[in-house]
Amino acid sequence: MRSAESAREPLQDTLTGFGQRAVPYLPLALFAGLGAVLAYLWKWPCRFGGAWNHGTLQFTNFCYTDIYPLWWNEKLNEGQVPYFDFPVEYPVGIGAIMEFFRRIIPGDPDTTAAGTVFYDLTVILMAVCLVVGVLLMAALAGPARRWDALWYALAPALILTAYINWDLAANALALGALLAWSKRRQWLAGILLGLAIATKFYPLMFIGPLFLLTWRTGRWKPFLQTMAGTAGAWLAVNVPVMLFAFDGWKRFYVFSEERPADWGSLWYFFNQKQWPILGDAERLDTLGVLSLAAFCAGIALLALTARERPRLMQLCFLTLAAFMLTNKVWSPQYVLWLIPFAVLARPNAKPIALWMVAECWYFFAIWLYLVGIQDGNAHLGIAGDTYFTAVWGRAITIVIMMAFVVRDVLRPERDAVRQDGSDDRSGGVFDEAPDRFRLALA
Repeated sequence: MRSAESAREPLQDTLTGFGQRAVPYLPLALFAGLGAVLAYLWKWPCRFGGAWNHGTLQFTNFCYTDIYPLWWNEKLNEGQVPYFDFPVEYPVGIGAIMEFFRRIIPGDPDTTAAGTVFYDLTVILMAVCLVVGVLLMAALAGPARRWDALWYALAPALILTAYINWDLAANALALGALLAWSKRRQWLAGILLGLAIATKFYPLMFIGPLFLLTWRTGRWKPFLQTMAGTAGAWLAVNVPVMLFAFDGWKRFYVFSEERPADWGSLWYFFNQKQWPILGDAERLDTLGVLSLAAFCAGIALLALTARERPRLMQLCFLTLAAFMLTNKVWSPQYVLWLIPFAVLARPNAKPIALWMVAECWYFFAIWLYLVGIQDGNAHLGIAGDTYFTAVWGRAITIVIMMAFVVRDVLRPERDAVRQDGSDDRSGGVFDEAPDRFRLALA
């Protein structure tokens, strides 16, 4: 009897310890669940009112989503397998989600009911990803700042854009990868990062910050392990599709290369206003690459010359913001990518709130603009010049936040996260590591 009781004691201690660690996160999970529900209710006029089936009403009710029409556009209603039967314009992670739900939806697939069920099932998964993402962000922020994750759980822009596309899935994977890195579990970090990149392309930008801080600290083994895990995971999910359905697999990459300047991007403004050089469609790809390279060079210079090494989350935010500012398209839901990293980089309410106002204005402006350019609907929408105030509004507010982060890097005493004397709690092997390389400008 004693031996049985003694065997149960370690298990009870483990469960008790886990419960004590989990309790502080439960309110955040509930708030994230509330955000997920509010985002679902925002789509009410489309989900329950039929506005998805009306080209104008889905815009004037501000409840558009990509998910519902893609049931038909990607031929899922015809039973076609993504990539193998029909080329899909998304990475394989999203294609896998599409195929999973396609297989389990009952009844006649070629009905509005099937498309609605496809949306509902996708929303359930995205809601879970939001809750998981909020908890991961709270863990990255650390015990003293875990409540900063409320910005992700209940941000107005998140509620408006959460279910436009599958971005929340990539967010959960990317945040999981960075949390694993912070816990010094390099292989797990690499696997999750590879899966995130296979779901949405933007997490690729986080490799740059990891490389720069590795260069500065000389911690090459953990970095190389993570990169091996990233490459292995990405190849594991991509190579089978590449081998058996290459034309379908490459559709995402060909589409990304060939698409013109599109809604939301600064390049779209330059193109529509016919600016010399910047508005030249033939030079768009070159200009995009050069502008992103210029941003990245500046971030690298900052990372390698700063008196105190930047925090990993600061560099992740800067590189991701640079990617968004220079991209050919800037969809409303891309705000979901940036919210966690903007807050982790600089949890200051005023600039974040200003940015949220700009993002919300853009959300409403894009749908009104799309209505306004439809024949006979100009009176229902807004003109191009009004729309472009929203395009520039969010770009300017993001640049302002980037400037504050740069200032915090150059003057670390102004960094709110470091006020408790810590170095880089989410930096993993970079935390408290001595510098092995620092570029001196003078």
